[in-house]
Amino acid sequence: MFDIEEELKKLPARPGVYLMHDENDRIIYVGKAISLKNRVRQYFQASRNRGAKIDQMVTHISRFEYIVTDSELEALVLECNLIKEHHPKYNTMLMDDKAYPFIKVTVEEDYPRILLARQMEKDKAKYFGPYTSVQAVRDTIELIRKLYHIRNCNRNLPRDIGKERPCLNYHIKQCYAPCQGFVSKEEYRASIQEALKFLNGSYDTIIKELQGKMQAAAEQLEFEKAIEYRELLNSVKQVAQKQKITNSNGEDRDVLAFASEGEDAIVQVFFIRNGRLIGRDHFYLRIRPEETAGEILGSFIKQFYAGTPFIPAELMLQEAVEDEKVIEEWLTQKRGHKVKLIVPVKGQKERLVELARKNAEMVLTKDKERIKREEGRTIGAVKELEQLLGLGRIMRMEAFDISNTNGFESVGSMVVYERGRPKRNDYRKFKIKSVQGPDDYASMEEVLTRRFEHGLREKKEGKENGSFTAFPDLIMMDGGKGQVNVAERVLDQLHLNIPVCGMVKDDFHRTRGLYYHNQEIPIDRNSEGFRLITRIQDEAHRFAIEFHRSLRSKGQVHSVLDDIPGVGPARRKDLMRHFQSLDAIRAATMEELKELPTMNEKAAREVYDFFKEKKGDKDGQCSNAEAD
Repeated sequence: MFDIEEELKKLPARPGVYLMHDENDRIIYVGKAISLKNRVRQYFQASRNRGAKIDQMVTHISRFEYIVTDSELEALVLECNLIKEHHPKYNTMLMDDKAYPFIKVTVEEDYPRILLARQMEKDKAKYFGPYTSVQAVRDTIELIRKLYHIRNCNRNLPRDIGKERPCLNYHIKQCYAPCQGFVSKEEYRASIQEALKFLNGSYDTIIKELQGKMQAAAEQLEFEKAIEYRELLNSVKQVAQKQKITNSNGEDRDVLAFASEGEDAIVQVFFIRNGRLIGRDHFYLRIRPEETAGEILGSFIKQFYAGTPFIPAELMLQEAVEDEKVIEEWLTQKRGHKVKLIVPVKGQKERLVELARKNAEMVLTKDKERIKREEGRTIGAVKELEQLLGLGRIMRMEAFDISNTNGFESVGSMVVYERGRPKRNDYRKFKIKSVQGPDDYASMEEVLTRRFEHGLREKKEGKENGSFTAFPDLIMMDGGKGQVNVAERVLDQLHLNIPVCGMVKDDFHRTRGLYYHNQEIPIDRNSEGFRLITRIQDEAHRFAIEFHRSLRSKGQVHSVLDDIPGVGPARRKDLMRHFQSLDAIRAATMEELKELPTMNEKAAREVYDFFKEKKGDKDGQCSNAEAD
């Protein structure tokens, strides 16, 4: 029994991170402290004015734990990681998980390429961005390749020069074909230097050049060429217009401001790179109504910049944040150079922050209804399931499905939903190893056993961010009583207590209801909860089929009948058409097998003996298991 009063006395007066748990041992809040002793005790002092949401949280705390660190900076880093991992209910949560692309120029190569990159790596390449639109990055790269005839192949040059024919881009005059030695390294490098100038915002030279070429082509009556140059010219002007100068010192900075109403907040970010406004984006936060502007921005900065690959030299803020010096030190360490947090009070910088604030207000006003609808589809739908099943807070749901074709090796899928949204990074695929033929129950038992044994092993080894470490609050099985029983049997064997519910379908393969605690629970087909169940079921099915199809296309899955000597495509097809299933073939007599048009005595004997031998192996395994 955890005695809160006694444990409070044991708290050290050192920096660290504390985690609050509810009665189901879920982490509901993560915080950091310069002194754990002083900070954690404050939550349990009745005289403190903590705000309604924190008061409510305290009533749900059944125990707490803490991790001591050497400094407040280490505590901040650990707090960021734990919030991202556990999504505690009472923390201010960033609801978006976006990643921004870069343009990468591989200047370290003899014949450089220009590529889209998802993150900035510590290599010798040059990076531009991050940009807010993947499509804009692709369009810009395509434009640069056309303008400067840059290669887009993956050939290793100069090693592979002349080994293959030039690609289509050479023939349509969009590449100089360095793969054939048609351009010297120096000439190609000169084109790359021009491309780098373009990416740095130097558009005047290329605009004048394209205007000259367009006029010359028109004067020589080469109208198709003139149109081509005109289209390129318009594309360059469009890029130049998007990258307007916002200040003259060419620094990288982000401008952050927010607007809030109730428990909803929008943070607007302007991204300025090399002195140019390259884009903007907004982010949804779930906040406590009593939170200050500094607390909201501080929470956002810690969550957002913990995951983004690029840290600018300066953050311009609407309000000063808590722990400003510690956050600056943390960002400086991540960036490798000094990072400053400033609150502008006048001039162009202050106007930029105000513009960001107005944009945040407009988004909040415009999107309020959409946010509510989205919440209904996700968090609201999960709450419906909680009430329907009589469960506490459901954060993570995992759904499982098996896919096979008669005679084909089975595969399993695991899809994950958190807060009613798919978490695709946590999806997992399984190739069934221990089951021969189409046995969904046995296949599901193997998938679940492997999934949870792997998770238990990771927990035992202390792998906090292992691929199977996070366990679900609810398991959703694609099926009724049979599949639920399989899951519960696996959990019992592993001594795990996780609710299991079946997603039952009708005769037309449409979702009908839920199977839970040995009874089928009807559900309103017009409710958001029903739509969420359908989406989860369809997603698990899609993911399994997609995996199965990809394996078949690679030739990694083959018919069991292919293992029988003398059975080729024609006989295999004939067997499956006549008997419909492997079980029926396995049970067939010699006489029944010989009746098929494509079968002779020898082939029928091979099929009959093959399944007879398989059956004997299986019976032998069962006998041994019983003897043990």
